[in-house]
Amino acid sequence: MLLSEKVCIITGAASPRGIGRATARVFARHGGRAVILDLDEKQAKAAAAEIGEGHRGLACDVTDKSACLASIDQAVREFGRVDVLINNAGITQPLKIMDIEPKHYDAVLDVNLRGTLYMSQAAIPHMRRQRSGSIVCMSSVSAQRGGGIFGGPHYSAAKGGILGLAKAMARELGPDGIRVNSIAPGLIQTDITGDKLSEDVKAQIAEGVPLKRLGVADDVANACLFLASELSSYITGAVIDVNGGMLIH
Repeated sequence: MLLSEKVCIITGAASPRGIGRATARVFARHGGRAVILDLDEKQAKAAAAEIGEGHRGLACDVTDKSACLASIDQAVREFGRVDVLINNAGITQPLKIMDIEPKHYDAVLDVNLRGTLYMSQAAIPHMRRQRSGSIVCMSSVSAQRGGGIFGGPHYSAAKGGILGLAKAMARELGPDGIRVNSIAPGLIQTDITGDKLSEDVKAQIAEGVPLKRLGVADDVANACLFLASELSSYITGAVIDVNGGMLIH
């Protein structure tokens, strides 16, 4: 098994059709212990129970550094270590540039970018002690192409910031045996996007994708598995595009 007994922290993972939940399922199938973090403790625990015995659901607000530290500490107390961190928690807002108010900017930057920093800071000391670990940061194709379908410019800025943060962490943490990589999904059908697009619109979007389909959560989860496992042991500071060819550099 690719993740046998590895302890895997996944933020924002309670949503039934979300990327985080799919990642937790994939990790569990490959022997990992999934620790699901979400704002709603009840939903986090339910998600962990649905995956199976030996997994945990904890409440965590990733914008609160003390909450991040507490959740990682609790996972370490129970499982003894932290091997993988998937910085998946994020929010988006479909606003135009002149419609972005301070409250919008703060909310999107806090959850996406500040949350990635705080969770990483909470996990890094444990990974350093082990001299091993993999951190995966969730960016977006919108950071690379200057916007997407659902996210406003502040979302693109936050996801672009994640790319820079992850590369800087990869450079600093490499000597400690910690790898840091990013994933840039395209349009993935999740709870956030699933009900907002008609079938006609989905078909039109798919026509512009070389693989002629929209992505599903497992497409991203499988990329997380690759980056979390030893299959990618010599990869750090990379950005893995999961967009069906929507953006080809």
